Amino acid sequence: MGGRVFEEVESERTREVSKSAFEEKGTALRVKLVEAQRALAKADFPVVILFAGVDGGGKGETVNLLTEWLDPRSIVTHAYDRLTEEEGQRPEFWRYWRDLPARGRFGLFLSAWYSAPLVDRAYGRIGKGALERRLARIAAFERTLADDGALILKFWMHLDRVAQQKRLESLQKHPRDHWRISQWDWRNWHRYEQFVDAAEHIINRTSTAEAPWFAVDGRHARYRSLTVLGMVQRALDARLAGRPPPDAGYRARAPARSPAVVGATVKEIKPLTTIDQRHAVGRKVYDKSLARLRSHLYWLAAQNLLHGLSVVLVFEGWDAGGKGGAIRRMVSALDARSYRVHQVSAPSDEERAHHYLWRFWRRMPEAGQVAVFDRSWYGRVLVERVESFATTAEWQRAYAEIRDFEEQLTSHGTLLMKFWLHIDKDEQERRFLLRRDNPYKSWKLTDEDWRNRAKWEAYEDAANDMIASTSTRDAPWTLVPGNNKRHARLEVLRALCGTLEKRLKQRASE
Repeated sequence: MGGRVFEEVESERTREVSKSAFEEKGTALRVKLVEAQRALAKADFPVVILFAGVDGGGKGETVNLLTEWLDPRSIVTHAYDRLTEEEGQRPEFWRYWRDLPARGRFGLFLSAWYSAPLVDRAYGRIGKGALERRLARIAAFERTLADDGALILKFWMHLDRVAQQKRLESLQKHPRDHWRISQWDWRNWHRYEQFVDAAEHIINRTSTAEAPWFAVDGRHARYRSLTVLGMVQRALDARLAGRPPPDAGYRARAPARSPAVVGATVKEIKPLTTIDQRHAVGRKVYDKSLARLRSHLYWLAAQNLLHGLSVVLVFEGWDAGGKGGAIRRMVSALDARSYRVHQVSAPSDEERAHHYLWRFWRRMPEAGQVAVFDRSWYGRVLVERVESFATTAEWQRAYAEIRDFEEQLTSHGTLLMKFWLHIDKDEQERRFLLRRDNPYKSWKLTDEDWRNRAKWEAYEDAANDMIASTSTRDAPWTLVPGNNKRHARLEVLRALCGTLEKRLKQRASE
């Protein structure tokens, strides 16, 4: 399609397909779709299909037909309205991540991530700059899904202004469908040009090879159905066969993106070498300081509940580095109802069927709550990198994906703190041996701990790259010297209290 996005659709002289022709073509198409769905069930990717377009363009009818033709047990359909209270307490894309389909399944999305930017731009609530920022967020989201293998198809169901008016009037008069037309549909129709201009710009900016837009004439139901479902079938068959998609869709002139890799300058940075382990804290000083800091944290946590600040705390570090001990001293100063500790291990079958960030998005806390992660999404660039559970391309692009994920948290107002508890190799060996010989702690030491220790240098390189690549202004890493456990625990509490106190003052002044 060239020139204006909708010119070709509006200039088409499509005719309604006859009932007999539809039954003939539809039967053959349905058989192909069912066969493709069966093959998809064994495939290692999901299908994400987004429907947008003018009111009355046939979005809902097309979704219903697709669900009717296929086995609905492997299809999840989501239509979004205004944010619920639960959704409003989390970043915008939380509800979309939560609803993503597993590998081998379809996800059908109505009024999804394009709806709010489109409506806000059409009604003049946001300018071009704000629109561009929101589209950049959407493009990053879709790129993250596509890089993980998702087949993404986006359909704009189009009607010209006159055709839309006739469709709305027809539906409003129909005794079965009149409820579907509201005053908002007519308000949107009166701003038809603004909606089309905004949609044209959105499609130009976000139609890519990985997530193409298809503009479809919505005037004739049978033609529309065969067109959309035919595109879905051909694209799915092509992906299953490992071929390029047969339909180009609308290709925007988007700038090429550079791969998210660790650059040479980052590899030269070794943050762990800057950590000074020459710290010693006596028992009396420790007990007194610990009591004071926990009391202060308890008061801050109470204020946090009042101000509704979401807090996410990430703990990473070496095996036996003191993460568990620091977490226990911290959460014992919190109301048990206000926090949750997530001990992250190998993903479950359900979690493996989704993007690796899916399970972490679902655990983001609501307003006033604290989420503590003992290990986290950084497993992608640590253990999965070192143990080759992720390909080089997967862990290299994860740096950009993680920065984007964390930027969404912090821009929403979430307080995100990341702690690396560092011990040296000799101290780790000493703690391993103590665990081995202590009947109360021997269960903590596993064969996997010894295997990881044998790869110390590889994990050290990965940790240095991780810290250098993902420490940002709003989500910096706090490097904690951990050879002295007492010092490490106090440092975590000091850092948390200081940052939380500062953020609560900012929140109170807003």
